[in-house]
Amino acid sequence: MDLVRHLRYFVVVAEELHFGNAAIRLGMAQPPLSQRIKRLEEELGTRLFDRSARQVRLTETGRLLLAEAREIVARVDRLHELARQGQGTVLRVGVPPDLAATVVAALVAAFRESDPDVRLAPVELWTADQVAALAEGTLDAGLLRQPVAAPGLRSGPALVQTPGVLLPEGDPLARLGEVHLTDLAGRELVMLPEDGLVAETLAECRRRGFLPARVHQGLGLGLVVAGSAVAFGGPAQVPGVVWRPLLGSPLAWRVAVAWRTDTPLVTRFAAAAAGALKERAGMRDEGAAPGRRVSRRPGLLA
Repeated sequence: MDLVRHLRYFVVVAEELHFGNAAIRLGMAQPPLSQRIKRLEEELGTRLFDRSARQVRLTETGRLLLAEAREIVARVDRLHELARQGQGTVLRVGVPPDLAATVVAALVAAFRESDPDVRLAPVELWTADQVAALAEGTLDAGLLRQPVAAPGLRSGPALVQTPGVLLPEGDPLARLGEVHLTDLAGRELVMLPEDGLVAETLAECRRRGFLPARVHQGLGLGLVVAGSAVAFGGPAQVPGVVWRPLLGSPLAWRVAVAWRTDTPLVTRFAAAAAGALKERAGMRDEGAAPGRRVSRRPGLLA
């Protein structure tokens, strides 16, 4: 468990005394925030909040720990700041954990061309954690999957990926050139652990006649290889898995660079990220018609 990150969550909930308001401030859904506070309580072996239908209150232990938690978080932030001063100029950016290494390498190379004296420091974080890190100031910018509703965030233009379907090699649908969403009826589905993306994708699937028998959130394709599920994404170079485009390109996954403070460095990073995602991940500008070009990188996403 990342104790410092969980202490940050504790401090925000303690300041708001409302899980919904705290979740909005952190840019994340309320259920994951509640789960992380519960995990922190389990780690510390004590309750930090008294919860009721009407209000949230700090326990006596919670009140005693709040000042210490604030000090720990402040000291860690100071350590990071001192470390950055010793390294020269560093731009700390968040990237999705499933983003291909080749795409990250291309992004770093593109940014280095515009700012050779600045070190780009990518950190793998899912969208909710990136939003929290941006709010905390431990990230300067991030590649966030949309939709994201977080106060104070600025976003660049969205880029769009049109995913296909990843099927077990022996699936009868693998013999087709294209697959309709309704063809997947009755199958289980593997999706990335991104709450907003999952909700938006499942809503579109239901609208088009595909209601998964069960949804598994994860990054691996083991269930697909085993013949137990299908997944959405770009072509995967995984034995036992085949990729087919979805008829009519019904799904559109959006990514945008987000930040809190405008700086020339962040602007140049946003431009470098857009170029790398279009060139190496086959994404397109939002509003542009989907093309036939697809990425050949392994994984759930192109």
